[in-house]
Amino acid sequence: MAISSPPQPVVERAIASQSEFADIRAGNIPVVSRGLALNWPSVQAAIDGDEAFARHVTNGASREPISAIVAGHEEQGRFFYDETLTKFNFVSGRGIWADFVGDLMRLRSDPRPPSMAVQSTPVDSIIAGFSQHNRLDMLTHVEPRIWLGNAIRVAPHYDVKENVAICVAGQRRFTLFPPEQTPNLYPGPFEKTPAGTPVSMVDPLNPDLEKYPRYSEAWPHALQVTLEPGDAIYIPYCWWHGVESLSPVSCLINYWWNDAHPALAGPYDALLHALAAFRHLPPEQRSVWQMMLNHYVFEDNGDPSAHLPDHAKGILAPASPELLAQMRQMLRGIVK
Repeated sequence: MAISSPPQPVVERAIASQSEFADIRAGNIPVVSRGLALNWPSVQAAIDGDEAFARHVTNGASREPISAIVAGHEEQGRFFYDETLTKFNFVSGRGIWADFVGDLMRLRSDPRPPSMAVQSTPVDSIIAGFSQHNRLDMLTHVEPRIWLGNAIRVAPHYDVKENVAICVAGQRRFTLFPPEQTPNLYPGPFEKTPAGTPVSMVDPLNPDLEKYPRYSEAWPHALQVTLEPGDAIYIPYCWWHGVESLSPVSCLINYWWNDAHPALAGPYDALLHALAAFRHLPPEQRSVWQMMLNHYVFEDNGDPSAHLPDHAKGILAPASPELLAQMRQMLRGIVK
C-alpha cells in the first residue's frame, strides 16, 4: 500500500545575521536557506563539475586512514539492517580518502554501482583548513563534519543535537518529521543502530502500511525539501530526518551542537535507567511514577519546589555547577 499525498514543503528563509538565525532556532521547525554557502570554494568547485570537485577535495588531503561503509547494489542505496535484524546490510572498512574519492569517480558511469559513503568525519582532519576557507560564520564554534558518497539513503532518525547541514555537491533530499511522531515512525532497536540513534523501521519510499499502519498518521506531518549545492537546512533538536543522496557524487557538510549545560547527565542514560526502573513495573505502579516524573522532571504543575524555602530545596534548587556535581555523586552511589 502506498501513500499518495505529497509531503509539505520546508519553510524557506534567508539567514543574513546571527539574530535571524536565533529567530529560526526559536521557531523550532526546520528551515531551508537557499544559497547560504554558495560562495564556498568547495561549492564552486562542485558547480564546475565532478572532476573539479574531486581535485578540490583531494588536493593536499590527509593520507591517514578513514572509515567508510559499502553495500551491494541489491540494497538499492539503503543503508539498513538485514532481513533478520541481526546485522547490517553494509560492511565497514578503512582506507585513504583520495582512493575513496577516486573509486567514487570511477563508479559514476556504472549502472549498478555499490553504495558507498564516508559519514560524519571531521572534515579538517581530512582536508586541512577546510573550515577556514568554507566558513559558516554563525557556527564557527562547531566542528564541521563531512559526508561523501554516491546515491544512497539514510533511514529516518533523530539526533539529540541541533543540526545545520549544507549541500556541497550533488543533490540531497530531506524528509522530516517532528519529535511527537516518534510512535508513528516505529523506531528500531536501541542497542544496535546503523549510526548511533534508533532509526525508523519504515522505508519511506515503500512504506508497508500493513506492518506499520501508524505511519499513515505520521505522513501528514512530513516535510520534504531537495537541496542544491550551497543550500542549507536547519534541523531542530530531535526532529526525525531521512536523507537521500540523489547524485553519483554527493557531498554534505554538517554542524551538530547542543547548548545544554555540559555537566548535565546524558538524556539517553536517563532513558535507559527509566526503562530499567519503570517499564516492567505493574501498571498501577507505572502510573504512579509517570505522575512523579511529570511533576518533578517535566513540571506539569509548575516548580515542584516553589513551596519550599531556598535552603531546603536541595536537588530541586535551580541548576548550578555545584548542584549538578552533587547529583552526579549521588548517581554514582545508586547506579549499580
